[in-house]
Amino acid sequence: MLRPARLLGGIAVAAIAAGCGSSGTGSTSTSPTASPNPLNGPLTVFAAASLTEAFNDAKSSLQREDPSLSITYSFAGSQQLVSQIQSGAPADVIATADTKTMTALVSAGLVDASKVFAHNKLEIVVAPGNPKGVKGLADLARSDLTVVLEDPSVPAGNFARQALTKANITVNPKSLELDVKSELQKVAMGEADAGIVYVTDVTAAGTTVAGVPIPDDQNVIATYPIAVVKASTHLKAARAFVDEIVSGDGQKALLARGFLGP
Repeated sequence: MLRPARLLGGIAVAAIAAGCGSSGTGSTSTSPTASPNPLNGPLTVFAAASLTEAFNDAKSSLQREDPSLSITYSFAGSQQLVSQIQSGAPADVIATADTKTMTALVSAGLVDASKVFAHNKLEIVVAPGNPKGVKGLADLARSDLTVVLEDPSVPAGNFARQALTKANITVNPKSLELDVKSELQKVAMGEADAGIVYVTDVTAAGTTVAGVPIPDDQNVIATYPIAVVKASTHLKAARAFVDEIVSGDGQKALLARGFLGP
């Protein structure tokens, strides 16, 4: 009779152990399983200078939703940002003002597949009140005007030359700037009479400058792509930020600033 007793005792111990294991598993399954918001923690975002105001608006909106989110922006000409990432500069996300500069990063395998999130148009920027009476691209060839443009390596500089070519206009700029904000500032400070920037830049500058529209048949549409940098150490947050820019609060901020939708 001893052997059956030992067998029953073993079964009892096994049952208790199994029960404890089952209880532990049940406890885990009934605990809160909601995953935290992936858009939190620190993020470094490289973005074209023309995105300054819209991206700062998006930052404020996103941080109100999650105060733990910390975004550090680096705004510059798209060509400069691409060069920095190619040199190993730490960044989580990059947004450029044209597909050409982004393609260089995609081809090099430095970023994930990019997504288009906005479009933009060019506009002539002049002093408040347009004292020199600039009416269109043809006026930029006038000898009495001091004109600044961006370097051809800058997306807006490339687009400006495309627009001038469409209009069959040759311009001799006083200087070639490395981003739209630098060009805009020279006009705002009276160092130049006119330049070619984006519509959104003229709007963002408020009363410090004025804009002269460029007809659609001479204008150029800028396409803005955004991508996650593969070397990012915050991939989940980076992907969540891209989603917000493409279709969330970031998209609202862009449209409010005058950008055209994707």
